[in-house]
Amino acid sequence: MKHYFIINPAAGKGQKALEYIEKIKNYIAVNNLDAEVYETKAFRDGQKFVESIAQKGEPARFYACGGDGTLYEVVNGCYKYDNCEVACIPLGSGNDFVRLFGSYTDLDEHVNGVPTKLDLIYTEGKVAINQCSMGLDAEICAKQASFKKLPLITGSFAYDLSCLYCIAGKLKSEFRITVDDKVYEDTFLFCYIGNSRWYGGGYKAAPLAMPNDGLLDIVMVKLDRGRLKLLPLISQYKAGEHLDWDITTFVRGKRIKIESQKDAAVNVDGECEYVSHREFEIIPNGITFVVPRGSKFLDMKSE
Repeated sequence: MKHYFIINPAAGKGQKALEYIEKIKNYIAVNNLDAEVYETKAFRDGQKFVESIAQKGEPARFYACGGDGTLYEVVNGCYKYDNCEVACIPLGSGNDFVRLFGSYTDLDEHVNGVPTKLDLIYTEGKVAINQCSMGLDAEICAKQASFKKLPLITGSFAYDLSCLYCIAGKLKSEFRITVDDKVYEDTFLFCYIGNSRWYGGGYKAAPLAMPNDGLLDIVMVKLDRGRLKLLPLISQYKAGEHLDWDITTFVRGKRIKIESQKDAAVNVDGECEYVSHREFEIIPNGITFVVPRGSKFLDMKSE
């Protein structure tokens, strides 16, 4: 199997990624690893490169060296091909998906990791490995990208700033949400669809989600109060203490459709756009993910 290290040189404000390139090259030389380092050059460049290799049909492992955006590109470049594995070395400012597995940057833990089948979320010709959402939190995600460009602003702080900014603007969404065969229709703040648990630089939106259980964790939060009364809830939401709110509906399912009276933001692993409706469906065992060798997730699977 050949190993491909896909590195975003701009990840983590740039310096962290550039330093890690030398570590990768040294590791390859010392361990005589059949490997190649590829630095992405533009938006979607990583995805195109990964797919160009994956479609050859030869065994390949792709290491997403960057943040959640780099992982998104690697996953979407190879999820259609059974000959591929994906690993993730967290060099970005958010690194939300790998929180469940541990933020390992030691190369040995990944090269000698455990290939494990994980689910994916399919929507409109692309997939998410972590989460999708519609409503206020997707609006926040869209604005977060602007805040992250500011000096000294990390992924988590950028999300906090974006959250405050968006709460001051549009809040409500009139959604008709169908989970499998059950319909929920109301005025919502947002609907979160989790394959895993965190997003936004550490917000524990789906605290019980497991990316290998064949189900999506769906969190619907209604709007029943004013802006000032929402502010104290932000810290609870970040800590994952929102499932028992009286405005929260938590269910699990395999297919979900969200219809909006007006165009609303949709977030697919950090990729945002505005739509009037969107469908999401789980792909069980949709990708082979290399769990770092020392990860506690390997014990969680058998619980």
